[in-house]
Amino acid sequence: VLQRTVLTVRQPLGVAGLIMSFNTPLPNVAWKAFPALFCGNAAVVKPSEHSPASAWFFGQLAAEAGVPPGVLNIVQGTGKQAGAPLVEHEDVDLVSFTGSATTGRWINETAGRRLAKVCLELGGKNALVVCDDAELGNAVRWALQAAFANAGQRCASASRLVVFDEVYDEFTERLVEEAAVLPAEPVRSEESRERILGAVERAVSQGARVLCGGARVAGSGWHLAPTVLEGAATDSEIACTELFGPVTILHRVGDLEEAIAVVNDSPYGLTTAIHTASLHRALRFAERVQAGVVVINAGTHGSEPHMGFGGVKQSGTGWREAGVEALDVYSDWKVVNLVSDPALT
Repeated sequence: VLQRTVLTVRQPLGVAGLIMSFNTPLPNVAWKAFPALFCGNAAVVKPSEHSPASAWFFGQLAAEAGVPPGVLNIVQGTGKQAGAPLVEHEDVDLVSFTGSATTGRWINETAGRRLAKVCLELGGKNALVVCDDAELGNAVRWALQAAFANAGQRCASASRLVVFDEVYDEFTERLVEEAAVLPAEPVRSEESRERILGAVERAVSQGARVLCGGARVAGSGWHLAPTVLEGAATDSEIACTELFGPVTILHRVGDLEEAIAVVNDSPYGLTTAIHTASLHRALRFAERVQAGVVVINAGTHGSEPHMGFGGVKQSGTGWREAGVEALDVYSDWKVVNLVSDPALT
């Protein structure tokens, strides 16, 4: 249109309330705080009460680097003490939360009453698929890392292993042999340990079999040995609930279509992986699975900071909190129409 120019510009939201999980404390803070500040917002960081120190040091470094007072703020406390007031406060324009689906629903409902923007990155029950043409040594290596690194306390951990029937026995034998010699690692708390063991015990009572691990570890601390189960129904509690611990479940399938059906038979849709030598299988899998991240011939974990990360279904609200996609979380768009008058030139 003559004499008219239209611009779209990004605007800061205002105050961003950033609430994160305990499991990777410093990356979790950086994941949210950097894009929030980059977009011109003030940020209030509420780390987990189980890992408070990293956020405090992050704030110290930011102050030393010249971030003005009041732009980046660190508040400590439990969810009820510090998190809930942040979610409920009228001056908080955005709430970005990483954690459980249960807490995420409450945040969405509470902040939604005042129409605040909400970004949720929630749980996962991520599946790693092993096809009959997979390189089994590589598949076992990645399955161990994805299921048991950080004691399984990752939203992207491989808590389900979906294996083709033709290679199931060999894969399982190699997986269990290597998992059985891995060291026991600590979970977050005694409550977490007992909750995880309770889920394993209930699964066994319903017909599942423990192939390794699954019991309390002697000594001090809240350690759990890597645990592998088989025989649990795909719709059982343990197959559908995020445990956030070193527990993975084996499912036997006949072909790719059945594998895709098992992967999608979950309330979550965060990450998934497939091990195959076939590009055609890999692409069909990527097209059909319900997940925000699909990995070929590696683990379900390991997000890239320059790429968008997030899930579908109960794994989040659809936003992506990394890469350029993070700009859409932490800013709003404004359309500016410039109409010129030739008579004034």
